[in-house]
Amino acid sequence: MKLDIKKHWETVYETKNPDQVSWTQEIPKTSLELIHSFGLDKTAKIIDVGGGDSKLVDYLLDEGFQNISVLDISFKSLEKAKNRLGKKANKVNWIVSDITEFEPNTTFDVWHDRATFHFLTTTDQIEKYMKTARKSVSGFMTIGTFSQNAPKMCSGLEIKQYKEEELTSELKNGFAKIKCITEDHLTPFNTKQNFLFCSFKRQLN
Repeated sequence: MKLDIKKHWETVYETKNPDQVSWTQEIPKTSLELIHSFGLDKTAKIIDVGGGDSKLVDYLLDEGFQNISVLDISFKSLEKAKNRLGKKANKVNWIVSDITEFEPNTTFDVWHDRATFHFLTTTDQIEKYMKTARKSVSGFMTIGTFSQNAPKMCSGLEIKQYKEEELTSELKNGFAKIKCITEDHLTPFNTKQNFLFCSFKRQLN
């Protein structure tokens, strides 16, 4: 199953351009606002989980952040991002990994995830994700998932919709909610996907 999932995402990124996938954002406005709200130094360690060829890394580099990691299951997606960034790509730590198998050797001040968490549809997958997050996040976490008003499928895969209470509950052991907002993401096809974005602060029990 894991190989199939990896193959699925490699095929998506090999065959589609950014204007052909629903999650593309020209400016990741909400993600940036949440990261800015944490009041970080430019040396803060930030990981973009499931970042693919998202442009969040472009904006973080332009703002002077120096310790950025981008993780994705798809090698092809990260290659696209590297090609787009050119020489700037050398400033980024690129990680090809399934998030449920990721074993970081460092801690992160910020764990950012837009549209990865909702692809974890089993209890086992969610528990593995949260175990890694609790082990490696020292500061803040921000997660953007499909809300209860969003589609039940994305990129041909089933997703798990979330209400604010459900997302907060998944993170309750170790993360205290700062705030949640919902917003409509307008896809390149002019359809809407309703996202729930929540930010959290790491709490040691």
